[in-house]
Amino acid sequence: MKSFEANFDGLVGPTHNYAGLSTGNVASKLSANDTSSPKNAALQGIAKMKALHDMGMTQGVFAPQERPDILSLRRLGFSGSDANVLEQAHKEAPNVLSACFSASSMWTANSSTVSPSGDSKDSKVHFTPANLTNKFHRSLEPEITGNILKAVFNDDNHFNHHLHLNENDHFGDEGAANHTRLCSEYGEQGLEIFTFGKYAFDQSKPAPTKFPARQTLEASQAVARLHGLSDENVVYVQQNPHVIDQGVFHNDVISVGNQNVLFYHEQAFLHSDAFLAEVQSKFGSDDLHFIKVTTDEVSLEDCVKTYLFNTQIITLADGTMAIIAPMHCYHNPKVKAYLDKLVTLNTPIKQVKYFDVNESMKNGGGPACLRLRVALNDTELNAVNQHCLMSDELFTNLNAWVSKHYRDELHFDDLRDPNLLMESRTALDELTQMLKLGSVYHFQQI
Repeated sequence: MKSFEANFDGLVGPTHNYAGLSTGNVASKLSANDTSSPKNAALQGIAKMKALHDMGMTQGVFAPQERPDILSLRRLGFSGSDANVLEQAHKEAPNVLSACFSASSMWTANSSTVSPSGDSKDSKVHFTPANLTNKFHRSLEPEITGNILKAVFNDDNHFNHHLHLNENDHFGDEGAANHTRLCSEYGEQGLEIFTFGKYAFDQSKPAPTKFPARQTLEASQAVARLHGLSDENVVYVQQNPHVIDQGVFHNDVISVGNQNVLFYHEQAFLHSDAFLAEVQSKFGSDDLHFIKVTTDEVSLEDCVKTYLFNTQIITLADGTMAIIAPMHCYHNPKVKAYLDKLVTLNTPIKQVKYFDVNESMKNGGGPACLRLRVALNDTELNAVNQHCLMSDELFTNLNAWVSKHYRDELHFDDLRDPNLLMESRTALDELTQMLKLGSVYHFQQI
């Protein structure tokens, strides 16, 4: 049976703005309070999705969260009409208001962890939404993420959906941004690598000191248990605390894998030699490519600035691989020179394709942040909600939808505007009808 990797990219929501909410994410903090362009951000993301579709990839679309999150604002004591809630929050707690407007769900790499049917004991594809407890604005997402996942992967014969982990820092889970999978073929049993930042129950272990470690070992172990993974096909590795303190807030900012390729910076992992030996042993095949980038080749600072590793590695129809990189990599001479050299080496990576995702990059998310990887076989793909798969028709409809509903610019003071709330709800209601998702948002269930 044919198998492949589908990428489900998050649509940028109508309230995309720069609030600098993510401590530890250098780009996010540097862009705080800049003027954003929700329309450009959404169109850039849709253009990337269509380009991958045209390259022969299976490309899906993942709906954004309902924003502003009025329900959360009411839980926090703001009352009256929706307009009054926004005005009170703007005056009394502007940081809370910003958090409840965040469009961070565009980064679907954080939405959940996915294990393919080839890895799980029940031979189903498993999904666990990330609880994202480390950041308030992201902790608002898991419930609706679960609703959307169930609406997209809506056949219980093939898909198994789990509740997100306990909402506590001990089980802080950031989803697929700290998870990758190596395999020979997507449909065969693979090796799942869970990268964590700290041990929650053992304070004596190494941990970052400047920025928070968002993923715990205990959360990764819990997801592996829920997904029915065997110990022989799982590797746990700690992210180097030093790189977290340099702004590498997720592992997908410092390494990325695809099939038999692991592309990583030499500073990415703690105890790298032991980790790589375990990966090699459990992978089994000698046909495994460890592509290590040294600090001399590309500095840690340039990795964070350009998101060299927050790129997608995709397998093309001819069996070779391509890197999907942000334009920031193209414009950095040292990174561009490295990538030019990489495609000439004896590895499966033979192409680099550059995309303009600047609106996302300014908020701290590159091409890899924007997509959730789901390995599927033909039968499972047929069980997916087909309205969420990219096509020429959907591309046209999404562009028209964005042009109709999204603002060209957004400033912080715009967040108090009740018209923005209504614009966002109208847009999302229309989107759920387009994608046949049903009533996944709270405002649709009232």
